[in-house]
Amino acid sequence: MSFTWLKRYMPRSLYARAAMILIVPVLALQAIVTVRFITDDLRGVTRQMTLTVSRELRLLADLAEGAGSPQEALDRLAPYLQTLNMGLRFVPPDQVPATDRIPWSDYSARIVRDTLRAELPETLAVSFLDSGRVSFFFRTDLGPAEVFISRRRVTAATPHQLIVVTISFGLLLTGIAYLYLRNQLRPIAKLAKAAEAFGRGRSVPYTPAGATEVRAAGSAFLDMRNRIERHIEQRTLMLSGVSHDLRTPLTRLRLGLSMLDEDDARPLLQDVAEMERLVETFLDFARGAAEGEPEETDPHDLVRQIVADAQRAGKPVEIAELSGSGALPLRPVAIRRAVENLLDNAVRYGSRAELSVALTDRSLRIRVEDDGPGIPPEQRAEAVRPFTRLDTARNQNKGSSVGLGMAIAMDVARAHGGTLRLGESERLGGLRADIVIAR
Repeated sequence: MSFTWLKRYMPRSLYARAAMILIVPVLALQAIVTVRFITDDLRGVTRQMTLTVSRELRLLADLAEGAGSPQEALDRLAPYLQTLNMGLRFVPPDQVPATDRIPWSDYSARIVRDTLRAELPETLAVSFLDSGRVSFFFRTDLGPAEVFISRRRVTAATPHQLIVVTISFGLLLTGIAYLYLRNQLRPIAKLAKAAEAFGRGRSVPYTPAGATEVRAAGSAFLDMRNRIERHIEQRTLMLSGVSHDLRTPLTRLRLGLSMLDEDDARPLLQDVAEMERLVETFLDFARGAAEGEPEETDPHDLVRQIVADAQRAGKPVEIAELSGSGALPLRPVAIRRAVENLLDNAVRYGSRAELSVALTDRSLRIRVEDDGPGIPPEQRAEAVRPFTRLDTARNQNKGSSVGLGMAIAMDVARAHGGTLRLGESERLGGLRADIVIAR
């Protein structure tokens, strides 16, 4: 039998699951002890006390047998009633309750009633309305009689004492265990926060602590983080060095071509300019999202600046929609580079581009849409890989590309703990590129 459906109702956080592991056994133990106490011990004690009272009542009935009047019966029973600490009186039939008077929550009273009716068939009614006294109504030859005794004669003085003690100690032990377990879970929570921050491009201080297994996991995380940071640094230095070394010969070529005839040098100068643009693209890819530290940024203001700069450069870019409000930690330089790359692709392969921003309590979405040919669904995963050029999907005659624009945008999105999603624009019919970042 599968219990996978239970997963929907299970708590998500580690603290909640640990609390459930502690509380469920304690509640189960308390329920078992309570049921056992009520069904066996409490029932047995109450029944035994009621049987004793029923024998005393039977004795009184035998002593009163043959009395000519109620007063004569009372005179006979007076010494015994005082000894047995009971009271008795004869009542008119209309003062006998039609039904037993027992509170719905009084479990012991129901045991007394059932036991008494089984032992004394003459019982007419039982009343437990008075918290300190119990009244029994019986049928006699002289008319209905009421016997009243102290409730403590038929029920235990503190039947709830064991339950209260069990619950109190259960809560105390649960609290102590939770405090201890919280100290054990705290290092795991710190490790999770450090890993989440690193996934969003931030490196927070972290020191392994806790149990041996948690320390081992923390040390492994630190080693992994250091290796990734060294890899990123080495990649950046390598590409930056190569790009920097290429600038010198390119500069010499430009100077040499400037001395030639303008008509002869123009095609070569265009080639040099294209090579310089490719070098700048390599540098952008090498830098990735490493420029600057995250700072509180209003994405609406950032997008307005990007669109204004693109419009001044003569690009057909417009703002379609800005929704939500607020600021969140971003690397504005890296986000600008990613959005500008998406806009460059949009206007290269389409006649216009639109940019929109949706900011909610859970995520930030920056969307770039164009009216170009788009990218087929089966090629979208490949489109975000570095140095990928989809000649069949995009018109390469409209501009040259080294195939890093989408890769840079994806790199920046991942460095912020988000992703880049490609789809079809419902508004313009071309490509839709979404940078989605969780808050």
